[in-house]
Amino acid sequence: MSQQEIQVDAKLPLGKSLPLSFQHLFAMFGSTILVPVIFGIDPAIILLMNGIGTLLYIFITKGKIPAYLGSSFAFIAPLTAVKNAHPDGDWYGYALGGFLVIGLLLVLVGLIVKFVGTKWINVLFPPAAMGAIVAVIGLELIPVAAQNAGLISNGAQDWTMDPKIATVSILTFLFTIICWVTMRGFLKIIPILLGLIFGYVISFFFGILDFKTVASTPFFTMPELYTIKFSLSDILIILPAIFVLIPEHIGHLEVTSNIVKKDLAKDPGLDRSFIGNGVSTVLSSFVGSTPNTTYGENIGVLAITKVYSTWVIGGAAIIAIILSFFGKVSAVIAAIPSAVLGGISLLLFGIIAVSGLRMLVQSQVNYDKSQNLILTCVVLAVGLSGVSVNVGEVSLSGMGLATIVAMIVSLFFTLLNVLHLSNEETEEENKVA
Repeated sequence: MSQQEIQVDAKLPLGKSLPLSFQHLFAMFGSTILVPVIFGIDPAIILLMNGIGTLLYIFITKGKIPAYLGSSFAFIAPLTAVKNAHPDGDWYGYALGGFLVIGLLLVLVGLIVKFVGTKWINVLFPPAAMGAIVAVIGLELIPVAAQNAGLISNGAQDWTMDPKIATVSILTFLFTIICWVTMRGFLKIIPILLGLIFGYVISFFFGILDFKTVASTPFFTMPELYTIKFSLSDILIILPAIFVLIPEHIGHLEVTSNIVKKDLAKDPGLDRSFIGNGVSTVLSSFVGSTPNTTYGENIGVLAITKVYSTWVIGGAAIIAIILSFFGKVSAVIAAIPSAVLGGISLLLFGIIAVSGLRMLVQSQVNYDKSQNLILTCVVLAVGLSGVSVNVGEVSLSGMGLATIVAMIVSLFFTLLNVLHLSNEETEEENKVA
């Protein structure tokens, strides 16, 4: 018997919703604090604003889109460039000015969608392209999960596989699958949480659990606020990241729609989704947090658990807000070894990739038609080839570059069809004649 789906408007008892919310929190925690950790920014302010931003997003989208907003990796390269442009060390405020502009642009895109509609999505992203784009989202992240799991090289020349890390990641991966397949009732919908707890425990016995940071972290902390500043040159460095955020946002909404079996681009609307993301980013920029984006890790949790309740997502956001003031508790969560997160992420990102393939199947894409075959082929080839194109300080690659190329190819095919220059269309007309 198939697992029962719990839809977006469902309210669960606290005893059930709380573990589900923690499951979402753990899924996003490692990634969302990675960006501030890399640049020496207080992770607490990021956690606080991601939680507030997620609640704002849920409110603006009328509680109909189960999405968690976390720190975007698209800004790692431009942040590095802004930091290098200010050797005196006073650089992050200028980056916040760029973040504000990014948020305003996301709101503008949402307003454009509101007045233009969403029919252009089917023109720019027909099923043959969109299904492949969603698959690329998962497939390009799987190697990152494998690196965290200690199963493949992390790029270091002297890298060798650590048998302890690899064993912990594999055991966590297998235990989570076993829970997912064999558990019944409530336990069946919290396999990620069970896997994380299991991985945490065995990490202690394998000697890879480090509690040094936990011991040195104060129990109560106040998130550090940062002052926003403006510089045109720094804004121009940050600006190209919008070309990564927009296609990523559309792709994530499409795969979420596919999972919950509702056209979320129409109800509550792609416009509300963009505006919600934009408003959240604008607010975050004024206090010192990085731009937000919908998180693939949490989409994977939705697909596995079949619990789509925005009340559960909202619960995760509230917990994140509370934890931003409890340094000791946040440190305990942050101490989850990368091996455990890697093992879990292999499953989450794999699920996203499969969701893209399922979109192709459910849309009944006809690959006897060369245009569909070419679209899917181009997206997969560009998205997984490792090819990158630099736009200012931002490097477009993977899903972002594949999406832009898919748009160009789709528009070209549309133009051919409008002009009746498609060989396939001509052949069909000859058959009719």
